[in-house]
Amino acid sequence: MLKKAPKNFLRSVMKKKAHIRIGTNADLMVQLSVLLFLRCLAEETRAKAFEEKMATIKARHIKAVSKKLLKKARG
Repeated sequence: MLKKAPKNFLRSVMKKKAHIRIGTNADLMVQLSVLLFLRCLAEETRAKAFEEKMATIKARHIKAVSKKLLKKARG
């Protein structure tokens, strides 16, 4: 992941909620949050594939882990 998320797109999405106050670095915080989520997803998926004694990560591993991580990310 070499590219950053486009700032204009993130700001336009966040400004659609007019009643929410948005800080100056909110777009950076969103990007960092997404990167942390993707890192956790990759680690958990690798562990799931290792449990099944698979050398490669398949789509079914990602689907199984993503449900659990999304519930955890909501709080």
